[in-house]
Formats: sequence, structure tokens, C-alpha cells
Amino acid sequence: MRYGDLQANPFEEVTVDVAGKVVLITGAARGIGAEVARRLAAKGAKVALVGLEGDRLRQVADQCGGRAWEADVTDWQALETAVNGVVDHFGGIDVVVANAGIAATGFVRSIDPAAFERVIEVNLLGVWRTVRTCLPHLIASRGYCLVVSSLAAIVHIPGNAAYSAAKAGCEAFADSLRAEVRHLGVGVGVAYFSWISTDMVNSADQHPVFGPLRSGMPGLAGKKYPVSVVGKAVVRGIERRARAVHVPGWVGGLKIFRAFAPRVVDRQAASQVPAADREMANGDRPDLPSLVGPGGQAAGLKEPAPKNR
Repeated sequence: MRYGDLQANPFEEVTVDVAGKVVLITGAARGIGAEVARRLAAKGAKVALVGLEGDRLRQVADQCGGRAWEADVTDWQALETAVNGVVDHFGGIDVVVANAGIAATGFVRSIDPAAFERVIEVNLLGVWRTVRTCLPHLIASRGYCLVVSSLAAIVHIPGNAAYSAAKAGCEAFADSLRAEVRHLGVGVGVAYFSWISTDMVNSADQHPVFGPLRSGMPGLAGKKYPVSVVGKAVVRGIERRARAVHVPGWVGGLKIFRAFAPRVVDRQAASQVPAADREMANGDRPDLPSLVGPGGQAAGLKEPAPKNR
């Protein structure tokens, strides 16, 4: 039985056993991708891990009894090679988790242009390229695609413009995709996570300017959540072919009030941003890399487009 055969009515909630299903996960060398891979493998899924940091990727694959394909999600040829390898090895693809992502710290007027554009390329264009490459196989299996967006798609804080723009784009892309492929039996979900205790977020917290801005957010907005919570939620979302996955749950409620988010951010930022902006713009810490965490360093930088375009 194909993955999507149980979902005759796309609006009816179903629960699907993931045992034996082939799940392709990008950005699976660490953090959320690795956690989801381990949890799915424990339920009997066949996991295909795609990403950078080849040694770590293969270690995670070994832990899961899966296979690893080292590829940059922004590289069409590398992605096609990886996806073809997954299909040749496992016989198809039932689920895609488009998770690969990086982050950069800095305000728009002072951030390294190459870092800003690399975030957009990995987090948004990498999702598009992953989905486009895998889509014929999802149509064949009547499968499910989970696009990893973020709370940053809803609440756009200072110092996070590239990440927010890319994740908002992921949300919009997935919503359009869902409407396009529903009649083909393919389910599409969007994952919205708040701050999760991954290497990426923990590294960003070490930044002397962005770290205090993030941790100083009021109430639950500044809290970090363990990656295990995300792993459980994603697996549950895949089993239910969910339209949305929220971690923590209050993120789903916040979407209802998103029109008010910019005003709240403006008010909170008024007392913090001026000094932080001066520090970043003055280049007081040129030794700090723009891309944060090991994943960001692995993704590397490319030359930005000419500024006069």
C-alpha cells in the first residue's frame, strides 16, 4: 500500500504507520534533522539522509540503519544525484522533510552581503530545489512533504532579516504547493519552530550583540526548547500528514494574531536596537563570523550578486 492511499479525503485526518516508509531528510547531520531521523528509524522507517558534514552525516545514518548522501541543497546536480541514489537504493520516496537551513547574525546595513544571500539560497532556494527534485517520486507514492519554516516566518525580529525572509518564503511556497498537488494525492505540511536548543541557536546566543537581543525577548518568546520535543512533533506530524506542526503549541495560536506582531517587535526593539546597531555597524568585532554554528560554517559563503544590480 502506498503512503497516500489511506487519505481518500484530503481534509480527513488519518494516521499512517511509518514503518517501511522511505523518508528523505535534508540537513540531517545534526540538530533537528538528526533527531527526526533517529526517531523515525526507531519506528521502522527507512531513512535517507542528505546534507553536508559528510562524516557526521554518515555517523547519524549508521545509528539509524539508514544511508547518507552528501550534497548541498543549493546544487541541482548534487541534489539530483543524491535523490536518484535514494530511489535506486530504496525503490522510491514516501516522505520528504525539507529541513536544511542556516542562520546569519547582523543588521541589514552591516551584515556581510554574502552571508545574507547564502541564508536565502540555502533556506529558501534549497527547499525549492529539494522539493522540485523529489516531487515526481512523491507523486508516484502519493506521499507527504514537510517544509521546515519557523516562528521567524511570523515574528520578524531585528538582526534576523535574512532568516525571517527565507522562512516566510518557505511558508508561502509550501502553502502554494499544497494547493497544487492535493489532487495528485500528495500532502504538504509546514513546520513552525520557536527557539530550539540546536548548535545553530546555541552558537547565535554566543554572539555578543544578537545573543542578548534574542535572550532578552519577553516571556516565552525568548525561551529555548529541547530538540527532542521537535523530534516527537515532527514524527507525529508525518504520521498524520499534518498541514502544520508547531513547537511549542502556542506558536499555532500566535499565527492568528500575526498582524499585530510587527508592532510588538517594534516596541520591544526600541530600547535595545540602537546600541546594538551601532556596535554591529562599527565593526567592533570583525572576528565574528556572520554564519553561525557548525552547519553555517559547513555551508560556507559564496560571492554576493553585484550591489548595483
